[in-house]
Amino acid sequence: MRAFVALPLPTDLTDRLEDITLGLRFGRAVRAENMHVTLAFLEDQPEAVLAELHEALAAIYAPSPQLTVTGLNLFGGDKPRLLFAAIAPDAALSDLRQKIRKAARAVGIALSHERFRPHISLRRFHRIAPSERADLDLLLATKGAFTWPRFRPTQFEMIQSTLSADGPIYDGLASYPLSL
Repeated sequence: MRAFVALPLPTDLTDRLEDITLGLRFGRAVRAENMHVTLAFLEDQPEAVLAELHEALAAIYAPSPQLTVTGLNLFGGDKPRLLFAAIAPDAALSDLRQKIRKAARAVGIALSHERFRPHISLRRFHRIAPSERADLDLLLATKGAFTWPRFRPTQFEMIQSTLSADGPIYDGLASYPLSL
């Protein structure tokens, strides 16, 4: 089962982020109900391993991080592959991520070793034509400074991701409370 662990987001924020990118007619949009902050991508795992991870995640005690959206940006440099909303660094967020990754490794899940850049994925790209790049640059120039007031999620979640021709379908498997 393909799964990940993430923080859910307020609906008013995800609706606003979806609205910001509606003008782009290229790339694959992330629907508002699928937006989140990924803490650990678990790849494909047997259900028994995810059940063990569930027990480990349920034992995590962590304070709720304070999340602040600090603007829009791109991953991929000259060949953008993702438009995202950046999340400001937060010690509680980094600590929560480390606890989740430690729990995943303890049940035998190998995780990639990329640098953590907390973000909300908004639109994915395969290839971008020059005119589309101009549209992206205009979006970043006019709306790239988008911010959102600090908020604190009350839980983190384990989510199943099923790939489909219309994009991934997410189903919540479990949620875990965070202390406020």
